[in-house]
Amino acid sequence: MSTVALHTHGCKLNQAETEALARQLWAEGYRVVSPTQPAQAYVLNTCTVTATADAKARRWLRRAARLHPEALVVATGCYAQRQPEVLSHLPGVGLVAGQGDKPHLSEVLRERGLRPGGGGADSPPLRTRALVKVQDGCSIGCRYCIVPSVRGRGRCRSPAEVVAEVSQRAAEGYQEVVLTGTHIGSYRWDGTELPGLLAQVLAATQVPRLRLTSLLPADLTPHLLSLWRTTGEGRLCPHFHLPLQSGSGDVLEGMGRPYSPARYRRAVALAQEAVPGMTITTDVMAGFPGEGEAEFAESLAFCREMGFARMHVFPYSPRPGTPAAAMPQVDSPTVARRTRRLLAEAALASRRFEASQVGQVVPVLWEKEVTPGVWAGLAPRYMRAFAPSAKPLAGLITPARLERPAPEGLWARIV
Repeated sequence: MSTVALHTHGCKLNQAETEALARQLWAEGYRVVSPTQPAQAYVLNTCTVTATADAKARRWLRRAARLHPEALVVATGCYAQRQPEVLSHLPGVGLVAGQGDKPHLSEVLRERGLRPGGGGADSPPLRTRALVKVQDGCSIGCRYCIVPSVRGRGRCRSPAEVVAEVSQRAAEGYQEVVLTGTHIGSYRWDGTELPGLLAQVLAATQVPRLRLTSLLPADLTPHLLSLWRTTGEGRLCPHFHLPLQSGSGDVLEGMGRPYSPARYRRAVALAQEAVPGMTITTDVMAGFPGEGEAEFAESLAFCREMGFARMHVFPYSPRPGTPAAAMPQVDSPTVARRTRRLLAEAALASRRFEASQVGQVVPVLWEKEVTPGVWAGLAPRYMRAFAPSAKPLAGLITPARLERPAPEGLWARIV
């Protein structure tokens, strides 16, 4: 039986596709393991959203080839789609498979001599929270973004497919399912939009906890938010990831983002009014072309005003072929300085949010043992909790009292 190791860089959608590949390979008789284990093939599902992501992929592939010279090293995913010639010339990389080849990777592995066995292998290493893809691609056309070039325009799975997969994950014992895509707020299928899809999943499945990935301000409609008060009460996580990118109206316009700071502010207020205690996390970019000191100050002030629970901060990275790559660029030292300031603000925001949660008792889905006797898990508001337990907790939801700050979340006590 051939053994295949899988690893993922990038977004939740990439993670969902890697999990789907793991299930497919396992069902066909391959043994699927983590990349820390011996294998006949090492597969990296790449990201290409920034130059940093590209460099990270190249390092991983070189290291895999160096450590496992007899194995087949495979690059797939977005970077493999965008620049297959670059990855194919890396020493030791034996196969580059673009986005279209990803679903058929098992066939390609068989062509390369990796044969599945007769079954009976251990189940593949999967996350405690199941990721279900509902949509792929994007039709917005932000001027900095390479995603439409590597994933194409938006397209969706049918509600029946999504409901069936969520039902299967619930039957397997998953306590939380994350609905993911490039832009799930654009979901459309024969008259069904995202609120209708979510309502069908809630009505037709028994999964205890549902979470949505990234949305845009226009996606936070009264219809969608009403589900948190009605059919989804207690099952829909009170957390939205709402990418901001910049708090400057001029910069947002230059980016081609479909909202203004005022529209973003109204969406957050609507969500927090409809669902008291709703947590908002975000992405913020530093150094987009045209961002001067005044625009950066606007962005920083807006982030402080919003009181985000968590901010993912990253420097702008020109992607060849995007309109923004042809614009006059902000110099690298300035981008680095602004990134550091935003990271400092992000750290403060996280600490403020975590401090506000101390003393609460929340249901935590425990994911893994991080050190002997200490478990890490996730609360509905997307807060990391750590608690001691002599008993295995993986995959269980238990009430826990949040007691004091930890380096990456809060220490908790199971009650």
